Amino acid sequence: MEKAIERVLVRQEEIQAAVSEMGAKISRDYAGKDPVFVGVLKGCFVFMADLMRHVTIDCSMDFMAVSSYSGTNSTGAVSINKDLSESIDGRHIILVEDILDSGVTLNYLKNYLQVREPASIAVATLLDKPARRKADIHADYSCFEIPDAFVVGYGLDYNERYRNLPYIGILKPEIYS
Repeated sequence: MEKAIERVLVRQEEIQAAVSEMGAKISRDYAGKDPVFVGVLKGCFVFMADLMRHVTIDCSMDFMAVSSYSGTNSTGAVSINKDLSESIDGRHIILVEDILDSGVTLNYLKNYLQVREPASIAVATLLDKPARRKADIHADYSCFEIPDAFVVGYGLDYNERYRNLPYIGILKPEIYS
């Protein structure tokens, strides 16, 4: 598995420090608001689990499963495979995603959820890759801005592999080309 990594982009210690800082900031910003963290599966699960351990306010969580990728490319079509379990009417929502890349999926989800009349919707992402942005969306909370490279690890995958790496690494192009 390690042989497929060109280089480590973000070390495990850097991730933990940034996630801790994000959890503290969200806790300050949402004190007394009881937000709902909505994780976008599958990529968010490692990040969201760590983030939740650093949030010190009352909150709840739910998950959505969506698909919009084929291999390394966004198809541009978003399909919802699992919707929310609870009502979000009047609630503060924090959409949690592993990476904000093209923005197509998060933009779609934000618009999809807005119809349900939440009090607010914010986006929290581990990685922000603005070079590939196709939709007009930004992260309210982001740990790292990264270059246009195909990354895996810490929940991010290529064909369901590499999610268990404790760091973010750049995948060698010969693996996915």
